Amino acid sequence: MFDKILIANRGEIALRVIRACREMGIQSVAVHSTADADAMHVRMADESVCIGPPSGTQSYLSIPAIISACEITGAQAIHPGYGFLSENANFVQIVEDHGLTFIGPTAEHIRVMGDKITAKDTMKELGVPCVPGSDGGVPDLETAKKIGEDIGYPVIIKATAGGGGRGMKVAKTAADMEQAFMTARAEGKAAFGNDEVYIEKYLTTPRHIEIQVFGDGKGKAVHLGERDCSLQRRHQKVFEEAPGPCITPEERARIGKTCAEAVAKINYIGAGTIEFLYENGEFYFIEMNTRLQVEHPVTEGIFGVDLVREQIRVAEGLPMSFSQDDLEINGHSIEVRINAEKLPNFAPCPGKITQYHAPGGLGVRMDSALYDGYSIPPYYDSLIGKLIVHGRDRPEALARLSRALGELIVDGVDTTVPLFHALLEEKDIHTGEYNIHWLEHWLETNLGNA
Repeated sequence: MFDKILIANRGEIALRVIRACREMGIQSVAVHSTADADAMHVRMADESVCIGPPSGTQSYLSIPAIISACEITGAQAIHPGYGFLSENANFVQIVEDHGLTFIGPTAEHIRVMGDKITAKDTMKELGVPCVPGSDGGVPDLETAKKIGEDIGYPVIIKATAGGGGRGMKVAKTAADMEQAFMTARAEGKAAFGNDEVYIEKYLTTPRHIEIQVFGDGKGKAVHLGERDCSLQRRHQKVFEEAPGPCITPEERARIGKTCAEAVAKINYIGAGTIEFLYENGEFYFIEMNTRLQVEHPVTEGIFGVDLVREQIRVAEGLPMSFSQDDLEINGHSIEVRINAEKLPNFAPCPGKITQYHAPGGLGVRMDSALYDGYSIPPYYDSLIGKLIVHGRDRPEALARLSRALGELIVDGVDTTVPLFHALLEEKDIHTGEYNIHWLEHWLETNLGNA
């Protein structure tokens, strides 16, 4: 068993991993930039190492600094959390070359799934349903126009190396294709250094459904149901729940089995999420995230498992502690992402926390690195907390979420908490009748911003 694990991340996810390590009797090492010297993850870890100045590229993304921190502290393994280096295949290879263990999938799996076209081709071969579209990258505008005619408009043009909504443009008609194609290529080049794009059929009213999978790296894998992440702003999730309010037990079993079998065939190790667009009873693969998701707590809530603990176990070579037959859904869980942002424009709002009080009570979990007097730095993502609730059913979970939001106090900065209070007044939220476009339409109508 590992004696010491270094967490190559910050904020609430670093705390999440530290807690799992402590329960397993494993020492933890926090790394931090100079801006995070007083951060909660630094305070809670057994050891800490400063790895650079505030800029993420010079600290949390500095591979030499992180490897050096392992060598200094004697850490045997690295947990990447999410974001930063969590899906960097080169980092994984360097970790392994230094005789350390990366707590996550192999460099090859990250590399394959990190390229949208390769990932889609791989999933097709593994029997996972995919959105109709181009076979690989689209070399020029004329080819793009022909594909649009063949699969029918609207279509979406996506940067091969894209992510976070960048390099994605919709062409509703043939007349829109030239501008959408050129803009997607330009954005892909600027953001990722790669202007290759591919084209898919654009589904008009889909939901975003993702399947949590977990493999032992030795040909065994399970699925832990689905999460509905359809409430999004600019392709960024803000509200996630499990199980999905629109998914039937039969659909869950069918797509879950398909996904588990697919990752088992490639000897996938650790946690992964296979994301789909879902419309009219059909699932269409869009991408696979080869890491722990921000919204993993809702899956933990309904299955009663610790996914981080399980990641550490399989990285040590131990078998999974549960089988597919052990996994039964219990109740309903919802997570809302609380950002330090000022409405209605969602402008980042760093600053000093003058008062913080986390909600509590039955079925309430608050994952956050906030504390009274903490200064939120302006250098990183604006996510400051995740409020997760669990209830016997969806109505109870929604009621519990409303109550918990009312208890939460974050003074000193603006947050997105008012957004969730407002959403919980909407009938569509209570009935579960929404899709991936619903929130942006609601924001345009109610806040004049999307």
